[in-house]
Amino acid sequence: MSAKTISSRDNAQYKALRLLASSTQARRKAGQCLLDGIHLCQAYLEQVGLPEVCVVGAAARANPEVDAIVTRCLDAGASCMVLADGLFGQLSQVEHGIELLFVIATPMPGPAPVLTRSAVLLDNVQDPGNVGSILRSAAAAGIDIVCCGPGTAFAWSSKVLRAGMGAHFALTIHENVDLAASLRSAKIPAFATSSHASAGLYELQLDGEVAWLFGHEGRGVSDELMGLTTASIAIPHLGPVESLNVAASAAVCFFEQVRQKLAHQTDQNIEYRLPRL
Repeated sequence: MSAKTISSRDNAQYKALRLLASSTQARRKAGQCLLDGIHLCQAYLEQVGLPEVCVVGAAARANPEVDAIVTRCLDAGASCMVLADGLFGQLSQVEHGIELLFVIATPMPGPAPVLTRSAVLLDNVQDPGNVGSILRSAAAAGIDIVCCGPGTAFAWSSKVLRAGMGAHFALTIHENVDLAASLRSAKIPAFATSSHASAGLYELQLDGEVAWLFGHEGRGVSDELMGLTTASIAIPHLGPVESLNVAASAAVCFFEQVRQKLAHQTDQNIEYRLPRL
């Protein structure tokens, strides 16, 4: 299959791409999102498969990594579009980036499950960079369920995707989740961070499954949801800072859980032998 070359801004397919790139509402309506750059496109190919459309700037074909991705898509029968110089810039929010993007169907996994294994719940976390960083940390920590409550930044927006660095494709992300219902039905303990909590993170037993709840950058977790958690916890710190950024707090919590899980596995694998007398 050969790629289609587009040289006019008036081309209908180009106009549709530009609308997807500029409007969250359009992306939601179309059920599509854009992956911008080599890293995201390569991660999608490796972890998910072919895009609906591969879009590349004409000059970017000279980049060996880009050409390999485009060739792979073409060989597998995926639709590919080559944009004439000067057209790609209106599709990307990355300055001086590589002119490559994928159009993919936005994953829609359905209703959130009853929580029986570790998960992340996001209550009105509005900053896309924070949401993307939390997703990346969660995937790195082996947590693959994410429940986004109303008011949380759209997980498949361009900014969240860039901050997630490919983590999205290792996760099942549920949007507009009734977090109160999820907490009420959860079969595992749920913890939320709070600078006013008396219990400390390092006092918890976290070698099992846990639901982690994180809230708005300024107001934190809502009172209603906080009341449904097993406990609120504080992250101890020594410097003159009131609290950590929500994405940093999440990373600290996730990797304390990882540390305890690894320690528990190590303890279970130790063979105890009595010394010979």
